Formats: sequence, structure tokens, C-alpha cells
Amino acid sequence: MKNNIKYLLISLVAVALMQSCKKSGFNGLTDNRPAIPVTVTNAKDYRPDPTVFASRATGAITITLSIPASSGRTIKEITRVAANTTATQVQGTTGLYNGNPPVAIAGTGTTVTFNTTFADYIAKAAGTIPTANNTELAKRFYFLITLDNGDTIIPEPVRVVVVP
Repeated sequence: MKNNIKYLLISLVAVALMQSCKKSGFNGLTDNRPAIPVTVTNAKDYRPDPTVFASRATGAITITLSIPASSGRTIKEITRVAANTTATQVQGTTGLYNGNPPVAIAGTGTTVTFNTTFADYIAKAAGTIPTANNTELAKRFYFLITLDNGDTIIPEPVRVVVVP
């Protein structure tokens, strides 16, 4: 009987402590949306990231990024490009796909297009091209976009699927 009272009191104290805690308002499932969204206009699929197709026949990879005209901003340039498995490389200044120091890719209005090839991907990203068709490249492309007012945006990574 003595142990039962002891466990009951400990349980009541634990419940009281849990009820006294305040929630911080953070919800791990909330979206982290940028003020100006960036879309991949030539995406063919979402896996869940935007996915473009690159033909084995041509060896060309094209990724077109766009912001809404209603944003009132324009894209100055793609400042940095990284081909990696995480976004950390595009936030730095070394190991970038577009050189060291990086060579900017100029934007046109609300759109900017990134062009590369399978041969460049192999050389610059130390990647390989899968032998099977309809297979993704192992590394995704990450971009740091600079707007006309100097603000920067790192959009979602872009996947590339190799097709015949």
C-alpha cells in the first residue's frame, strides 16, 4: 500500500510538471517558405524535388529557374552552383560546380538558365552517369540565386534523370 501511494504521488507530480510547460510555437511540420519562390520551369517530375530529364543522346543538362513576375524583383544571376548530396557546399566558396572563384550565370528578367553536360558533370562533380535509363544522377544540383536588390535565395535542389 505504501508503494502504491508513492507511485501515485510521483505520477501526479509528473503530470503537473508536464502541464506547466509552455509550447514554444514551433511545429516541425511547418513549411519554411521563402519570400520569393523559385520554380524549375522545365521540371518533368517531382521526386519530391523538381526533376529534369537529360537525354543520353545529347548529353545536355538544362535547368531553368524562374521567380514570379509579381514579386517585383528580377534575377541578377546564379552566383553559385554545387552538385552534391547536401546544400552545404553551395553555401561555401570552395568545391563549387561553377568554379573557384565561381563564375556567375547572368539572369534575364525573372528567369535564368543553367546549362551543363554529362562530361562536365563527370569532371566537375566527380560523378558518374548511370548505365540504366530512367535513373537519377547521384548528386543533385544546388543553386544560390542573387536578385537585383542583392537578396539571395537557395531554392530546392534539382534532380536529373538520365533518359535515352
